[in-house]
Amino acid sequence: MNELAYTNSSFITDMRNIIIEARNNAIRSIEYTRMMMYWRLGERIFVEEQRGQNRAEYGTYLTKGIAVHLEAEFGSGFSIRQLELCRQFYRTYPNANDVRPQLNWTQYKLLFRIGDDYKREYYELEAANHAWTGRELERQINALLYERLLMSNDKEAVLAIARRERIPEKPTEIIKDPMYLEFLGLKREAAYYEKDIESALITHLQEFLLELGNGFMFMARQKRILLEDDEFFVDLTFYNRLLRCFVIIEIKTHKMTHNDLGQLQMYVNYFDRYEKLPDENPTVGILLCTAKNDLIAKITLPEDSTNILTSKYELYLPSENDLLEEIKEVISLADDNEE
Repeated sequence: MNELAYTNSSFITDMRNIIIEARNNAIRSIEYTRMMMYWRLGERIFVEEQRGQNRAEYGTYLTKGIAVHLEAEFGSGFSIRQLELCRQFYRTYPNANDVRPQLNWTQYKLLFRIGDDYKREYYELEAANHAWTGRELERQINALLYERLLMSNDKEAVLAIARRERIPEKPTEIIKDPMYLEFLGLKREAAYYEKDIESALITHLQEFLLELGNGFMFMARQKRILLEDDEFFVDLTFYNRLLRCFVIIEIKTHKMTHNDLGQLQMYVNYFDRYEKLPDENPTVGILLCTAKNDLIAKITLPEDSTNILTSKYELYLPSENDLLEEIKEVISLADDNEE
């Protein structure tokens, strides 16, 4: 038989997949073993530390002494700082069974620095559920994803979705406001056309899907709608498998207007009447703009409207203090509108 007979067959593909899977499993196994080594070091340090009368002072003395011996034999990977991280790792996760093999040491170093237990659990679950990389987890923490979701949801609902105890029932349980598009790399002082933002989002689609949230699948760019002799084009079309509906996004490089909302409402109506299947949920429309006016949205849209959402976008991540202040301002405006 010809030696090259299988070179283009599914047989070779299967063989490659077996090797790749084995390599990936080996890497995960090594990483998990390393994490458990750090956990056991942290446990041992903590247990020994409790024997000292002045725990804080004795703990510092203890890690310094250990580091001198371990660094001399095993290298800089066992410095004072690293041993302190091991101790913190154990203190945060005292039960070894709670250490997830899906996550790595880089991710855990980000997680156990989060003081709020609920917030830490949310990021831990989401990172494991959606196979976030360390960089993606760090980005979501820095962008205050958890806090932004709490702006329109309660803590129990956010955690229940992360724990996979329930699926999202409302668009506000997934879609965030504001949205941060710092990954586009666009300068904040420059003026852009809508097509520039749209093109950049397509180029950085993976990062945009991370910012959008769970369950989004890209469908189309500039989807053509023909109404008799008039043509219209929807900027971006997605489908969300959790909400089981189309999600269409219109991008505006100016402050939101009632005309923008009217245009988006027309697109949503079209999708509901001509695109969605009978067993699918109503289409969600998102107006992505540089600034919002919630009162205009409230007056323009029907009182029972829940599927037209507006979200302010920023081309860079603000400082944590600025972001928290912006979130407080949005919550305050929402409370005023309810009154």
